Amino acid sequence: MARRRSQTPLVAAARRAGVTDERVLAAVAAVPRTAFVPAEMAERVDDDRPLQIGSGQTTSQPSLIAAMLEALELEGHERVLEVGTGLGYEAALLSHLAAEVHTVERHASLAAQARERLAAAGIDGVTVHVGDGTQGVPDHAPYAAIIVAAATPEVPPALAAQLEDGGRLLAPVGPEGDQQVIRYRATAGELRFDRRLVPVRFVPLVPDVRPPA
Repeated sequence: MARRRSQTPLVAAARRAGVTDERVLAAVAAVPRTAFVPAEMAERVDDDRPLQIGSGQTTSQPSLIAAMLEALELEGHERVLEVGTGLGYEAALLSHLAAEVHTVERHASLAAQARERLAAAGIDGVTVHVGDGTQGVPDHAPYAAIIVAAATPEVPPALAAQLEDGGRLLAPVGPEGDQQVIRYRATAGELRFDRRLVPVRFVPLVPDVRPPA
């Protein structure tokens, strides 16, 4: 008997990590990770571990991505910003969880590949931007949720300013070697600490508009 998509290794890994949101688990089941990694990594897509994607970047451990997406508490009607597109895997998952997804990537070559991969996978509702992730994408703000896929010593003020009141922002925060995924909420114009999720090690969020691809 063919294995059901809901029982894929990555769904099982997300469940082991404590993810219970059925919408998030369904997104993990629906999005083929193999469509969003380099061809030489195809045999490792079922491994619950980060994978190199080029330009010195990685795509994060799928169970961690799922846990972070669950913490955004999306209902399906929201506009969301992702900082750090990579090859588009997390954005593809977000497309199943939100109505409108904007994602910004500082490496033009990765952004171009992400657009191609998202289109080839038939993913709608995602717009890929090239730019400085620390500045977000102000033209489409405010956002109900912002997720940052790179580590930062503190949340960039521009990102906090683009969050709607009551919105959630999730980011790996802290110095190298001591990063924690932290959820914040926007309340009365201020970004306030909400909860810590898990210790992590992410590549740094670099403030730069257009580095070499």
